[in-house]
Amino acid sequence: MIKSADLPDTIPVFPLPGALLLPRARLPLHIFEPRYLQMIEDCMKTSTRLIGMVQPYEGRGDNGLHAIGCAGRLTAFSETEDGRYMVTLAGASRFRVRNEVTGFSPYRRCEVSWDGFDRDLGREETDKGFDRPAFLDLLARFFEDQDLKTDWDSLKEADEELLINSLSMLCPFEPEDKQALLEAPTLQTRRETLVTLIEFALRGGQAEEILQ
Repeated sequence: MIKSADLPDTIPVFPLPGALLLPRARLPLHIFEPRYLQMIEDCMKTSTRLIGMVQPYEGRGDNGLHAIGCAGRLTAFSETEDGRYMVTLAGASRFRVRNEVTGFSPYRRCEVSWDGFDRDLGREETDKGFDRPAFLDLLARFFEDQDLKTDWDSLKEADEELLINSLSMLCPFEPEDKQALLEAPTLQTRRETLVTLIEFALRGGQAEEILQ
């Protein structure tokens, strides 16, 4: 487990719209662009093997990044015959972008601050107000509406944090909605945001409207 003292001041960042990583969750990635292949190779040479996942602002020409992202530790790696990489990031901690580092790197790097995210490096969170039967009932209606499939037995047995965070990462929400789920200060707040997004989608609305 990474300790706060081990977190570096500068990390490579992967700005991928709609891709959400949360602390203690896992994100599989398929890497094929040359600059990000180089990023993976450079990452594996570091002691922490951290990569920051961060949402870019959509529709803007300045390549702007959201202020808050989540760093993941490279925990699995395989290479395909044609040179692509299949990797897995294990969510370590959220961070706040301070500024982007300029230089000769083909991929983007940022100076970051880890302040305010101590909870991410601790134990799993709990949600005392979580009503699992009601939540799963709502989720079943959403999955039917979206024509999605899942292993319901696993959902019924999953720990609260794993369940809420996995659904936050996997459900087909807009990038700005994913950002709101990332920035939720507690697991309970994330669950409440997730429920709001699901309920709004079931009413036929565009989920991003409620977060503006």
